[in-house]
Amino acid sequence: MLWSAFHLDGSWKELPVLALKDCTPHDVCILGGGLAGLTLALQLRQRMPDLRVQVLERRSGEAPQATHKVGESTVEIGAHYLAHVLGLREHLDTRHLRKFGFRFFFNDGAADLSACPELGPSQHLAVPTYQIDRGRLENHLAERARAHGVALLSGATATACDLDASGAAHRVSWRDDEGGQRLTHARWIIDATGRAGLLKRRLQLARGNGHAAFSVWFRIGRHLQPDRWAGAGGGTPDPAWFTRCGVDRRWLSTNHLCGSGYWVWLIPLASGCHSIGIVADPAFHDFEALKTYDGALAWLARHQPQLHVELRQPGSAPLDFAFLRSFSHDARQVFSEQRWALAGEAGRFLDPFYSPGSDFIAIGNGYITRLVETDRAGGDLRRSARLYELLFRSFYDNMLPIYQGQYALFGSPWAMSQKVVWDYTYYWSVLAPLFFHVRLHDERLLADAAADLQACAQLNQAMQRWLRAAVDVQGTGMPRVPKFHDHTRIDWFRRLNARLTQPADGPDVRRQLAEAPRAMATLARDMLTLLPGKELPAEAVPRARLAALVTRWTSERAL
Repeated sequence: MLWSAFHLDGSWKELPVLALKDCTPHDVCILGGGLAGLTLALQLRQRMPDLRVQVLERRSGEAPQATHKVGESTVEIGAHYLAHVLGLREHLDTRHLRKFGFRFFFNDGAADLSACPELGPSQHLAVPTYQIDRGRLENHLAERARAHGVALLSGATATACDLDASGAAHRVSWRDDEGGQRLTHARWIIDATGRAGLLKRRLQLARGNGHAAFSVWFRIGRHLQPDRWAGAGGGTPDPAWFTRCGVDRRWLSTNHLCGSGYWVWLIPLASGCHSIGIVADPAFHDFEALKTYDGALAWLARHQPQLHVELRQPGSAPLDFAFLRSFSHDARQVFSEQRWALAGEAGRFLDPFYSPGSDFIAIGNGYITRLVETDRAGGDLRRSARLYELLFRSFYDNMLPIYQGQYALFGSPWAMSQKVVWDYTYYWSVLAPLFFHVRLHDERLLADAAADLQACAQLNQAMQRWLRAAVDVQGTGMPRVPKFHDHTRIDWFRRLNARLTQPADGPDVRRQLAEAPRAMATLARDMLTLLPGKELPAEAVPRARLAALVTRWTSERAL
């Protein structure tokens, strides 16, 4: 007896069933035991304790600390998912670092941070976020998953997958760590293999998104202390610089060292290491020149001289080095009524800026869990799969303008000071409350709020286009002066974040969404006032489009 299966090398082959051992039946087989796969397995078992879940993880043994994977910074949705939906709050509080927000230094070519514009917090906001060591977290998730009854198999490499459209079980062929060929029957197959994308390639689902950017990264075995970079290069820093954010606390932020077309991340890890990455638009910076550690070091000597000095100090040798020539990607589909789905990076990924990776894992895993529940209950799986696909697609598409073509803004302190406040207002006003208050599946609420959600998306797209046009026309807009932009001192900004922690039912969330277009339009009006336009068509046209939306949503009728 033979069965045909699609192989990782792209070929179809006939396999003798008798040669495959352990045709074990499961309800769900997850390919890949990384962050997306393990969190999904845990969530499925928490919601459905009798569900038979198998995870096939290629790696044997525990994940290494520090040098395992990037994606080490979380924001509100991802942090809430890990801490409260999955119940990992104690682990995050005791085994990882609480993040001191995002911080930006506009210091291209300069050594003395205290002489440069700084954008960042002086205090924590209400919702805690974390700097996570991916290896440490994934090892803990593996322990939790096994404790919840997940069949997590290490050293298991998926080699072929046969999807059955008739309603019978799908089949996954995999190789164990001794080379034995095995077979799993499962009603659901979830691809959580990251960029390997077994199902994504099998079904030819890859799709570009028009966002070109690359990244190189590495870790060092000590913590960096940006607070102590004041006065580097012979300057005399203002003593107030050392205390305005609390003594020696900047290092706990996700620090961004910024210049035109690029940003550099500095992320501390609880293991005593620091993660460092360069993210750039190839229209501004040459990937080929940065794809080795020596090349990256030479680039840093020109663009971030103080970081270059730090990396030449004892104990700063790279523990690893990796790169991605093009990291942003899309998928034509991620959820199917045929009982398969793509989770995490196997499906879609936007950009490391603002750390949305764990957010989209959280949202996608929630939809996959509900699809499995719908299937078990005999519900309308076709309708649910299409609805969740539409919603997930809209969230991705509406966040994409935040990144697409926007890397020029990293060289402009005035533009980024506006953009960061705007982007967070959009995030905390729309997507975050829907997740925090468990409304991402609420069909009636989402249908009722469709016009408000569309208005927010239109305002966001218009704002991003205007900011880019303004930078193109006006340049960086201000000299390099040591001005501190502290968004945590903005009262309404703090309250918007704190509102996420407050209980809210469906009507409460609906009211918040109804208020969002007017609030965003009012903020846009203030931003337009702060930067008078130049009579140049390149800026005047996007300014006029944004102004028209502002007028519409701040009118008496809107009120």
